[in-house]
Amino acid sequence: MRRRTTEVEDLLRLHAPQVLGALVRRYGHFGAAEDAVQEALLAAARQWPDQGLPENPRGWLIKVAARRLMDQLRADEARRRREEDVARLTPRDAFTAPPPGESRAPADDDTLTLLFLCCRPELTAAAQVALTLRAVGGLTTAEIARAHLVPEATMAQRISRAKTKIKGAPFRQPGPGDRDARLAVVLQVLYLIFNEGYTATSGAALHRADLAREAIRLTRAVRRLLPREGPVTGLLALMLLTDARSAARTGPHGELIPLDEQDRALWDRQAIHEGTALVEEALSQGPPGAYQLQAAIAALHDEADGPDSTDWPQILALYDVLVRRAPEPMAELGRAVAYAMVHGPRAGLRELAALEGGLAGHYRLEAVRAHLLERAGDTDLARAAYQLAAQGTLSHPEAHYLRTRAARLAP
Repeated sequence: MRRRTTEVEDLLRLHAPQVLGALVRRYGHFGAAEDAVQEALLAAARQWPDQGLPENPRGWLIKVAARRLMDQLRADEARRRREEDVARLTPRDAFTAPPPGESRAPADDDTLTLLFLCCRPELTAAAQVALTLRAVGGLTTAEIARAHLVPEATMAQRISRAKTKIKGAPFRQPGPGDRDARLAVVLQVLYLIFNEGYTATSGAALHRADLAREAIRLTRAVRRLLPREGPVTGLLALMLLTDARSAARTGPHGELIPLDEQDRALWDRQAIHEGTALVEEALSQGPPGAYQLQAAIAALHDEADGPDSTDWPQILALYDVLVRRAPEPMAELGRAVAYAMVHGPRAGLRELAALEGGLAGHYRLEAVRAHLLERAGDTDLARAAYQLAAQGTLSHPEAHYLRTRAARLAP
């Protein structure tokens, strides 16, 4: 029974964005349509495990959600203004999945269109992430709130404001003129979701597996629709290669284990194999951008048998290209680490000094500085840097790790 329930949940998560896209495309009313889809998903979650799957699950969901939407619209305060429009809507007996061969984009395209809608530029990054997880990911408001460690009421307001801002926005993919820029925003939102899942910025847990898995699932969905887009392929490869190390990143009590101390036997070899194959594919899909280059760096880490066999000169060469093509503080910090691994800790510290402007006060800068000072033998300075870094992070496992490193250097 539990297995059947899990299969139903996976199926609902797959169809949720397609059903919502179908309703928004037909009727508009994003907020009302999203609520109606949630009700249909709840009805399916209650009925399908006991009664079995309908012959056309997506059509069933569209039919139920459309009926709920009609009821909701009729009960709305603006009912009288909408009565004529409602009367002209598709008859109830036509509320089924579009038939094969109908002259419109495939239903899966609604998922991508929905992502573009949730990631519209007028929304803040936080609103884009929340709305994407809710509308495309199918997570409840409570689940999103727990993942971001905020009260459910706060997250509900954030999502509600986002819906209000995009109310009336056309449900269509962007035109050729701004399509690449809009796709870049979608990928950035998925990247933010994954990063928050892989290394939580606050709280007691280092890893929020549900967010990381959801980011990978959504990126897979985008790649199915855009299989020849290098940035999409590169982002999926980066997520898989990074997430492959998850099982080895924490100890039995949730403590952080750095990359060079991890038990690589715990790494997910299947994910690494898939990720490295995707890297090769991504690098063949045009000039490499930030995601392709980061994925190539991750592949070199994952393919190494241990820290001593890591190809640091090649990693440094990739970072050199990355910071030239997509200059960004964290990429420059990663390059400084690679530079230190190739040329020594003192050389790495000189590289760090050049980053003070963009990363001044950031705990990651202090953590890297502490590590390089420790390798260079400056234990007092390293201990102070570890303590400063620990004060700057809101992640409990990271703070504990940094304080432990500082304590080891105590006189």
